[in-house]
Amino acid sequence: MSVKHGLLALLERGPMYGYQLRVAFDSATGGTWPLNIGQVYTTLSRLERDDLVAALPEKEGQRPYEITAQGRTELKKWFASPVKRGDRPRDEVAIKLALAITTPGVDVAEVVMTQRTATMRTLQEYTRLKTQPGDLPWLLVLDAMIFQAEAELRWLDHCEASLVHYEPRPVPATAEVEVPR
Repeated sequence: MSVKHGLLALLERGPMYGYQLRVAFDSATGGTWPLNIGQVYTTLSRLERDDLVAALPEKEGQRPYEITAQGRTELKKWFASPVKRGDRPRDEVAIKLALAITTPGVDVAEVVMTQRTATMRTLQEYTRLKTQPGDLPWLLVLDAMIFQAEAELRWLDHCEASLVHYEPRPVPATAEVEVPR
């Protein structure tokens, strides 16, 4: 999700100033995506430059913004489009494990176990949060986080099983590595 589209969606509710947008964003995402106030104002400046929002007259020392017709069109396009996952996602856990396998002296099984323990704790915390009352938007975000943690645990099980049969090939320290395409 882009901050740009998140702010446009919030402004569709009605005019807001920067701090209100940050609080509303935090509330809408259940605090899962920390957004600092500088990021809000930088994004608002770009949205105003692109005629997607308009600044309203200052009230009580705050400048509210509202979404424009062009901003509503952009927001509708965003909601109508699927989220595009990158061709090569940057999953830090996957990259860490791939590097652990080829780094001399690293106990790969220990790396997997450490990650599994952390992911299991995270899943337990999410499950605990699920027992508390909450608004549907937050509960759906929480469900997504639970499903992602469960998927990571399944992937770690797969990695562990794959390591049992893995026979490392020697990797020269300075050799040119051919990247698969």
